[in-house]
Amino acid sequence: MPYLGKVLIVDDDQNVLELVKLYCEREGFEVIALSDGELVLPTFGRENPDAVILDIMLPGKDGLTLCRSLREVRMVPIIMLTAKGEEADRVLGLEMGADDYVSKPFSPRELVARIKAVLRRTQTIGEVTSWKLKYPCLEIQADTRRVFVDGKETEVTPKEFDLLYHLAQNPRRVFTRDELLATVWGYDYFGDQRTVDVHIRRLRAKLSPLSHEYLATVWGVGYQFTPPAQGGESTT
Repeated sequence: MPYLGKVLIVDDDQNVLELVKLYCEREGFEVIALSDGELVLPTFGRENPDAVILDIMLPGKDGLTLCRSLREVRMVPIIMLTAKGEEADRVLGLEMGADDYVSKPFSPRELVARIKAVLRRTQTIGEVTSWKLKYPCLEIQADTRRVFVDGKETEVTPKEFDLLYHLAQNPRRVFTRDELLATVWGYDYFGDQRTVDVHIRRLRAKLSPLSHEYLATVWGVGYQFTPPAQGGESTT
């Protein structure tokens, strides 16, 4: 079985921890399981996981606080676990920088599929191409997964990068929210369309110094990347 990477799973429900750990290890993941929020940051720094699965309700430190703290350390993919029906927590988790969320009760197979999708997308862009997309005052480096606005690096989360890069690769093409969920979040992802809206809003805030509005809303349809008339260029 191929090694797929290291996953840090944090949940105070031991049954959930054991079940998710079992399914992840079956698929080839190395798993670190924690039930106390206070242990997350030191473990994260020591183990350097490839992805984090983070419950919102935790003893010690809650998941939302930890998500924000982890983002300040390293831009690792984060999937939040939320109670079913708690829409405010889901949106807040995305605002804090989470790449995705899964509502409880959930299928362990679905969660493993989400982990594979977020890691596959994160790893593929860097491995397959070393292209850079250059537009006026904006540069997107696929090989290093870095974004520069007016020559200064702007930190983006893994999923923000995936979304921006996908749109920028297809300038002026209009994508529906469902198309973006399928392409950027994974073909087997069937989620809340507001996930896309939150990520677009965060990206706009990070690109706000630009005089040109690159991420345009096409009302009733979705979003498109709209470079200035002179366009951009791709380099290797």
